[in-house]
Amino acid sequence: MEETLRTFIPAAGHDWLLPLYDPFCKWMGGESLHRQLVDQADIRPSQRVLEIGCGTGNLAILVKRLHPGAEVVGLDPDRKALTRARRKTERDALSVQLDRGFSDELPYADASFDRVLSAFMFHHLELPEKEKTLRETRRVLVGGGSLHLLDFGGADAGSDGFIARLLHRTAHLRDNVEDRILTLMRNAGFVDPTEVAHRVTIFGRVTYYRAHVARAGSVA
Repeated sequence: MEETLRTFIPAAGHDWLLPLYDPFCKWMGGESLHRQLVDQADIRPSQRVLEIGCGTGNLAILVKRLHPGAEVVGLDPDRKALTRARRKTERDALSVQLDRGFSDELPYADASFDRVLSAFMFHHLELPEKEKTLRETRRVLVGGGSLHLLDFGGADAGSDGFIARLLHRTAHLRDNVEDRILTLMRNAGFVDPTEVAHRVTIFGRVTYYRAHVARAGSVA
């Protein structure tokens, strides 16, 4: 079957910047930011964990290192970034499944993951893609499963740095300010979406979100 061509924003913004992406993430404090997200997710042995927008694999690899008993899957549309991610997993002898695909068309069965994580991907999406991504995420999560999302913005983003000002000026980025991500999560059918924590980076405020899928038989 011929693959449908779709455009997307690469992890580094442009293909030619990809070699700089990992050094940039390290300089920005990416591992510390990622570790807080992993801690928030409260991953247990044998659980299935999906990272949406895994890029070069930094977060998915960290999940596997911290939780070797978990089954970890990373998804990204960027072949070049996935190639770098595979090199890292092979170098470190880590079993991480890396798939090519889009967040709004997840190639997985219903109720196939216990946790879904995503870091600094959501702001790349247009509003319809955000809405469909959240619906797809809810679909692939088991009852009682949870989504853990980290991105720029949040309810109190205000004027906290360059990224915050950019969020307000750019149409598809404005969905990340105020309580709009929480509203999108509710509209997608998630239970009790919450801003768990905030941190201020050199580029602006980032927010940690959590939302759950109702267990079978419970009232959302």
